[in-house]
Amino acid sequence: MPIELKMPALSPTMEKGTLAKWLVTEGDSVKAGDLIAEIETDKATMEFEAVDEGRIARLVVTEGTDDVPVGTVIALLAEEGESVPAPSAAQPSAAAEAPKASPQPSEAAVAVIEAPKPAPAAPAPAPAAAPLTVEAGVNATPLARRVAAAKGISLASITGSGARGKIVQADLRLPPLVRPAPANDAAPVALAAAKIAPPPAGVPVETVKLSNMRRTIAKRLTESKQTVPHFYLTARCNLDSLLALRADLNGSLAARGIKLSVNDFLIKALALALHRVPDANVQFGGDDLHRFSRADISMAVAIEGGLITPVIKDAGSLSLSAIALESKALAAKAREGKLTPEEYQGGTASISNLGMFGIDEMFPVINPPQALILGVAAGVEQPWKVNGEIALATIMAATASFDHRAIDGAVAAQFMAAFRDLVETPLQIVT
Repeated sequence: MPIELKMPALSPTMEKGTLAKWLVTEGDSVKAGDLIAEIETDKATMEFEAVDEGRIARLVVTEGTDDVPVGTVIALLAEEGESVPAPSAAQPSAAAEAPKASPQPSEAAVAVIEAPKPAPAAPAPAPAAAPLTVEAGVNATPLARRVAAAKGISLASITGSGARGKIVQADLRLPPLVRPAPANDAAPVALAAAKIAPPPAGVPVETVKLSNMRRTIAKRLTESKQTVPHFYLTARCNLDSLLALRADLNGSLAARGIKLSVNDFLIKALALALHRVPDANVQFGGDDLHRFSRADISMAVAIEGGLITPVIKDAGSLSLSAIALESKALAAKAREGKLTPEEYQGGTASISNLGMFGIDEMFPVINPPQALILGVAAGVEQPWKVNGEIALATIMAATASFDHRAIDGAVAAQFMAAFRDLVETPLQIVT
C-alpha cells in the first residue's frame, strides 16, 4: 500500500504552508532522509525529507500551491514494483480538496477529535483523545538521528509521525499540541473579529495577497495587544561613552574582520540587565510564573514581507565579538529565508532597534509568550547635563514594553535603571 507523504507542521505556529518547490519528480527513487521538497512556512523556507525508502509514485500537490493545510497528502511513496491506482475522475485530488478541508494536526501532536455538533435537546460528549502508539525499538530517519545526537535527545521517548511510526526531524522540535475543548454556553463570548473595510471607492489601488508570514504577524500581534496588558517605560541614555569605546574596540578588531555595532552593545546590555534584575526575565504562565536563569535575546530583523526574531542564546555570557559574529550570521540567514526553527524559536526577551532609520522613540508590541521587549531609537545630539554642566551629548531613548501580568512597575523601573547604567558605563559590558 502506498505511503502518504503529508504536509508537515514545521513550527509550532504553522497551520498551512506553501509547497514552494519539488526537489524530485514522479518515478524518482528516494531513501529515508533524502530531501524531496522545499516548504515555505510562516517563518522561513524549510526542506522536507523523505521518511521511508521507495519510489515517488505521484506528486499530489503541484509546486507553488499556497495555503496547503498541515496534514494534507502532498505525495505518494510506493515500494519498488508497487502500482498506484490512478485518481478517480469523480473524486477531486487532495490538492483540490485542501482549501475546503480543515487543517489536520500532525500525527506527532495529541489529536482531539470533535464529535458532530449535537442537537440542542440532546448534547453528546466529544470522544476522548485518540491515543498515540510508539513502535518497539527506535525507528528514525538518519537526519532525525543526527539531530537527536547533537541535542542529546533520547529517541526512545519520542513518538514518530512518519510512515509506520518513523521518527522524523519535525518530531524533535514540536511541543505537544492540544486543541482546546469546545466552549460551553456558559463560557464568555470571544471578541468579535474586527470588520475589514474595503478600500475607498474611486481611489487607484493595487491589492496583493498576504504572505503566510504577514498573516502570522498580523494574527500574533493582534492577539498580543488584545490579551497582554502592556505598559511602557522610557529611559534616555547618554551614548557618548559607548560610542567612544566602540570606536576604540573596532580599531583593534579590524585585523580580525570584526566590526561591532551599537546594537551588539545593546544586546549585551539587555542581557546583563536581565541578570541584574531577574524578576524581569520572566514569562507569564497562567497560574505559574516562569523565571529564567539565562537571557536569550530575540533580535528583530526586517526581511522581505515582514520580520523575524532570531535568538542569540545566553547573550549575557558571550563576548561582544561573539555577539557581533552571531548576530550578523543570523541576520544574513534570516534575509535568505534559511533560519532553522531552533534559531528563531524561544527567547526570553526581545530587542527591536529602529535607530538606523532616525526614529526618535518607539513603543514596541510584546512578542508572546515573552513578557518584555525593548525598543531602541536613534541617538540624537542635544543639550544634556554632562559633569555638572550643560553640554551637547548623544541621547538615545530606549522604551520597553512589559507584560503587567508578570512584571510590576517597580521591577520594570529597576530593569530600566540597570540597562541605562550599563549603556552609560560601557566598560561594564566588556568586563
